[in-house]
Amino acid sequence: MFNQPGQGLNPTSLTDRQATTLQITLEPADNQRLANLCGQYDENLKQIEQRLGVEIANRGNRFRIAGASEPVEAASRLIQQLFQVSSSEDITPERVHLSLQRAHLDALLQDEDEEAPVTIRTRKAVIKPRGAHQQQYLKNIQSHDVNFGIGLAGTGKTYLAVACAVAALEEERVKRLILTRPAVEAGERLGFLPGDMAQKVDPYLRPLYDALYEMIGFERVGKLIERHVIEVAPLAFMRGRTLNDAFIILDEAQNTTVEQIKMFLTRVGFGSTAVITGDITQVDLPRDRQSGLKHVLEVLREVEGISFTYFDARDVVRHPLVQRIVSAYEAHELRQAQADGAV
Repeated sequence: MFNQPGQGLNPTSLTDRQATTLQITLEPADNQRLANLCGQYDENLKQIEQRLGVEIANRGNRFRIAGASEPVEAASRLIQQLFQVSSSEDITPERVHLSLQRAHLDALLQDEDEEAPVTIRTRKAVIKPRGAHQQQYLKNIQSHDVNFGIGLAGTGKTYLAVACAVAALEEERVKRLILTRPAVEAGERLGFLPGDMAQKVDPYLRPLYDALYEMIGFERVGKLIERHVIEVAPLAFMRGRTLNDAFIILDEAQNTTVEQIKMFLTRVGFGSTAVITGDITQVDLPRDRQSGLKHVLEVLREVEGISFTYFDARDVVRHPLVQRIVSAYEAHELRQAQADGAV
């Protein structure tokens, strides 16, 4: 008799989905690794069941997976991948979630040896892309001078861009990093902020600092900023400059005006790489101002030498609920647009 982590295998519930059943055996039959794989009270298996719409039963190292054919194959591939690392890594629900995000249904079904993944190596970390869109994003940054990363919060746009910038600096492909974003408040009016100019703008640039600290270290970031090797500044400070031999990141670009983003793009000099990130669903500009990011996507989409990478809800790598929240908002906005169009 197989143990059933979910609702149990029920073939009659699968008849409308071209039901298929697949049995796999994991070797070696190590009880500690199997317990790590399944999780406490089989929580890891239940998560896979819920996300892929399959049913999983197991007895020891033998697993039986039932459901529609493609999700069954995907679940089988994921279980085997997780078991391979179960001897050296703690398989938590978060780890399962990230594995599902990094290799969603299409990626799980493809040949593992089809293409070597891009990795970014910095002094303190090795950053690996999670999913096809992140993989393409890194490839685009490596092969284009101007790159746009467009998508929802939590999809890794800024983090991966900073990782590429740090790697380029450490490999001496650029002489400095310039990280910037518009100083626009997210629907709030904070009023007067005390301190000098750096202290006033620091709160707006905090996500960029956080990524730098993780990849370089707090003390070294401070020293590189003192030497002006790393510059973190509001977008308004870019006017009138020509930025050569630099890796330049414009974050939160959805909050630029048309004039601002044009100004930024014309700052890029010889030997430089620019990455522009933003989420066009979260514009904090006044209602009468057009987002420069939305505008530039229309203006530059046919320009050769510029890359565009688009992320969606499947690429969110935060808590699983974040992905569902984003999807719910997308569905609501679509219904609202359809209702407005019908009026």
